[in-house]
Amino acid sequence: MNWLTSLPAVVLIVGWLFLALLVAALARIGVRALVPAGEQDRVPQIATPLMPTLGAAFAIFAALTLASEASYLRAAEVLVSDEAAAASRLGWAATSPRVQSEPIHAALLDYLHTARVREWKGAAAASGDDPATARAIARLERNVRTEAARPELGTPASTELLVSLDSVTSSRRARVAAASRDVPDLYVVTLVVSGLALIVNSGALVFRSSLRTSLLVVGVASVVGLSLALLFALSAPWSGPFIVSGHPLDGVIGDLKSGFFGRGP
Repeated sequence: MNWLTSLPAVVLIVGWLFLALLVAALARIGVRALVPAGEQDRVPQIATPLMPTLGAAFAIFAALTLASEASYLRAAEVLVSDEAAAASRLGWAATSPRVQSEPIHAALLDYLHTARVREWKGAAAASGDDPATARAIARLERNVRTEAARPELGTPASTELLVSLDSVTSSRRARVAAASRDVPDLYVVTLVVSGLALIVNSGALVFRSSLRTSLLVVGVASVVGLSLALLFALSAPWSGPFIVSGHPLDGVIGDLKSGFFGRGP
């Protein structure tokens, strides 16, 4: 499903609307062509009772899925905020007395900038194996741990540096793990099938109606198509149309560049 969730929002909307409307038209034409003339009177009798069931099934699946994906997008934003908070904490920890802050701030800036450029979307966000980001975080690890090992630094400052560093790396791992998450294929297939079944049933109800009357099915098809487009747009915050915002990290990058962490009172 990754190729589908990575499509632009416009493509998803147009594509799913086109598919939904096409299914509605084919259902209307197909009932006329496939159902024998002597049995066509039974079609409304069968299709009408199915409408509430199919509508409720699709509504429940769509509501649960969209609510889950919206919560997932919100959770992704919280992860980014936590990572920014951890980076800010490390930036301030590097300003403790007797700590040589310049190497740590430079390495932290390099890591954050590289992560935003190389590891923020696409396959690199989910795998976490971008070489440039790996080198940047390794450099940050070495600089912080080297500084924390200096005897003259003292235990409180060393501990604060190491704890802050661990928070940065743990936040990154949480972000990578979240980016690698996918909606189960069977769940998506079930939702799509229920939506298409609802459209087919709606088309079967109006197979004898005039073309103008049949346009009433367009509303059902449009709701289903837009719901499916929204689902796929929300389900990939690091590779889809709605990329999770990196503004919290950008704020820390700006503070590091401006020397904010090194300013005195």
